[in-house]
Amino acid sequence: MQLTSSRNPLLQSIRRAAAMGRPTEDGLVVAEGPHLLEEACRGQWHVERIFVTAEARSRYQTLLQRAAAEIVEVSARAFGPTAATKTPQEVLALLRPRKWTWLELRREVPLIVVLDRVQDPGNAGAIVRSAHAFGATGIVFLEGSARIANGKLLRATAGSIFLMPFLEGVTVPELTHQIRSTDLKMYALTSMAAMTIREADLTSACVLVVGNEGAGVCKELLAEAQSLSIPTRGVESLNAAIACSIGLYAASERRRKR
Repeated sequence: MQLTSSRNPLLQSIRRAAAMGRPTEDGLVVAEGPHLLEEACRGQWHVERIFVTAEARSRYQTLLQRAAAEIVEVSARAFGPTAATKTPQEVLALLRPRKWTWLELRREVPLIVVLDRVQDPGNAGAIVRSAHAFGATGIVFLEGSARIANGKLLRATAGSIFLMPFLEGVTVPELTHQIRSTDLKMYALTSMAAMTIREADLTSACVLVVGNEGAGVCKELLAEAQSLSIPTRGVESLNAAIACSIGLYAASERRRKR
């Protein structure tokens, strides 16, 4: 199959999904560039279809063979308007995310990261990357957080989202029900908490909540959680992704030494 018009209905649906940072009508996530495709091939998601120009098809022949997905060739003229990035790399994949369960997030000694309305996709993606790097067992995106289909979020994860168990669109009542029905301890990162990250028991099964960039953690979760602060000098608060990364590093170090 070869597509030569940017007005093709399929390309238009991909363009809309990528522009809105949402899945396509079929529930597929748009991933641009050979790096994300390569990482997806290593991960838990399914590569359903790949769109490439003739030049990219030749350049990335080995990668495309490894992906073992349907290849659709698109003219360079039609590919440009379809891509959401400023400098398209002429490779675009449609991916079907793996469906995860709460049980899979709670495996071993759980360390679950919860994003409470973290709206900046760069921050959200960096948190996913840190969660993967420091041994978190899963990630929960509460309602109002950046969507995993957001291209900036995908790029910021550098492929970690394809390997990490996650749940998306979770409500606060659903989260609190899961925590109350298990032995999970919930910690919330806040700037003014009396207890610091040094004092928390992060070696047991726990949840680490990072809040919205402006409003912080919602009051419903603060009522259920033990608030934790990260001591700083000269600044009141840290960027959400940085704060979460520090908390995850602290948990990783303590779990490694126990």
